[in-house]
Amino acid sequence: MTDTSRRAAANDDRYGDTLTAWAGWVVFGGVMLIMVGAFQIIEGLVALFDDGFYLVGSTGLLVNVDYNTWGWIHLAIGVVCVLAGIGLLAGNMVARVVGIAVACLSALVNLAFISAYPVWSAIMITLDVIVIYAIIVHGRELKGYYR
Repeated sequence: MTDTSRRAAANDDRYGDTLTAWAGWVVFGGVMLIMVGAFQIIEGLVALFDDGFYLVGSTGLLVNVDYNTWGWIHLAIGVVCVLAGIGLLAGNMVARVVGIAVACLSALVNLAFISAYPVWSAIMITLDVIVIYAIIVHGRELKGYYR
């Protein structure tokens, strides 16, 4: 009896790449990228609607812009993170590149925003680094799975 399931085709070594247990890292990276995007959207909405929530005024930030600008920046990064995470779960190569770029941008933006909300920014930077690791090191693991 011939097994025609997707997993059997992905584990077929005639293509030179097999699906390994490390593919879970890519799924984890995609889910975390979606979560980072959702957190960025929340952070952006708070900056837009309640600028008194943060520890310092907009003049105390590393980059001297108002919280409305920060809010729109966080919202844009969040939307792109969510879309890249969905694309990453679908096995899209462009989503891998965009996911790495937007996670790096998210880490830099949160580093510049760290004086306003230090604990949240540190958590976001940590999540960004984990996402970057998952995508870069184990991104090829799903290549054969989606043929």
